[in-house]
Amino acid sequence: MIVSFNAIVPLACVVAAGIAAMIAEAFNPPDEQMPIAPLGVIGLAGAAFASLALWDKNASSFGLVSADNFGLFVIGILVIVGILSLSISSPAIDREGLPRGEYYTLMLFGLAGMMLMATATDLLVIFLALEVLSMAVYVLTGIRRDSPAATEAAFKYFLLGGFSSAFFLYGIAFTFGVTGSTHLDRIGSVLAAHALNPTNMQLAAVGLLIVGFAFKVSAVPFHMWTPDAYEGAPAAVTAFMSTGVKAAAFAAFVRVFLSALEPMRASWSTVLWPVAALTMIVGTVVGVAQTNVKRMLAYSSIAHGGYLLVALISGNDYGKGAVLFYLLTYAVTNIGAFGVIVLLEDRGRPNDKISDYAGLGHDHPGLAALMTIFLLSLGGFPPMAGFIAKWYVFSAAIKSGYVWLAIIGVLTSVVSVFFYLRIVVMMYMTPSSETIARFPAVPRIAGAALVFSAIVIFYLGILPTRVLDWATASIGTIF
Repeated sequence: MIVSFNAIVPLACVVAAGIAAMIAEAFNPPDEQMPIAPLGVIGLAGAAFASLALWDKNASSFGLVSADNFGLFVIGILVIVGILSLSISSPAIDREGLPRGEYYTLMLFGLAGMMLMATATDLLVIFLALEVLSMAVYVLTGIRRDSPAATEAAFKYFLLGGFSSAFFLYGIAFTFGVTGSTHLDRIGSVLAAHALNPTNMQLAAVGLLIVGFAFKVSAVPFHMWTPDAYEGAPAAVTAFMSTGVKAAAFAAFVRVFLSALEPMRASWSTVLWPVAALTMIVGTVVGVAQTNVKRMLAYSSIAHGGYLLVALISGNDYGKGAVLFYLLTYAVTNIGAFGVIVLLEDRGRPNDKISDYAGLGHDHPGLAALMTIFLLSLGGFPPMAGFIAKWYVFSAAIKSGYVWLAIIGVLTSVVSVFFYLRIVVMMYMTPSSETIARFPAVPRIAGAALVFSAIVIFYLGILPTRVLDWATASIGTIF
């Protein structure tokens, strides 16, 4: 292992961009709008180039941060999430009158925390990264200070997030008490020596860590914050939160449980498989009853967290590669769906009810087509990327003997088709009752970002092999 600062270069690029955005806002004249978003794009591009330069190098910084291929793959996903989120944010910032500098700075610092969480190899560093990204997302959720819904959403998210952080920190303390270390390699070595007879302290440590991670990935029964936070936050923030936080949390989840806690697989898989089943069922069944598109996509996000848990529990080569492939697929698809919501919002009219989409196919055929692609991918229709991602997840479950989990996953996917197609039917088969223009014009950059997401969805759905091979090879570097 090469011990240097190289492993934190991608992270440093994003932090530098966040600081630059903060300084630019400080010197921005009141009557002018300095283009701050390009600073974030430059920082993310630097992180991408640094990640490519570090590929296969397995660089490490003081044994706390590891730029292995697994972490670099997740950083690549987060770079895509960041650029797409920045691209769709400008319309929302202008329409809502949000503080531009604060918004972009918080988003970049949140991305930095996510990248640190994906590459950290020590439980305390993972916790610090978790708090960095959480604080940024809490503030972004309530950044519309004059909105009671946003304030309530941020308060619920912060309060429940504080409880989950406490559980996670207790889990770290118990783990240290059992193993004498918080470093993942050392934890794995100690637990491997006592794998046949786990103590109550070891089981308690694992259970507390599960609670901490389950909250961040919106797993049932720790999902209560998700619908309110998704609905109350600006749609662009919801897009960022629903994809970036999930990618970072699952990256750490995989690194901790499939590496350090692998010797206790029999214990934690017994707990996680009913959690995965309940997450898929609750996310799907409750999602059917929603009339607000953002709340519907919130429950959709919960269900997709259940599918990712299935891949994690499977733990075979199919499942390990499927986790990263699914995260990439979900990221571009969900940001695309929320991006359409961002572009359809208007001042004083959120246009986030399912009934608001009536006649969209006539009023905005381009946006309607893009929304259809994103919804069909979320539902798992071929040849969309979502179909391939779910195929590999369920195949991994069957190969590992979790046939019932695969059956539940397939059935919930079928049920979820109802609430995805309901919006498609509303867009194309239900005429609008209004004759006035209900939707604003589409900015070019935001529209280009959505088109890019659609292209990636088709590419991953038709030619997934290369990316899936990269994902499988990448996740193999943490074992």
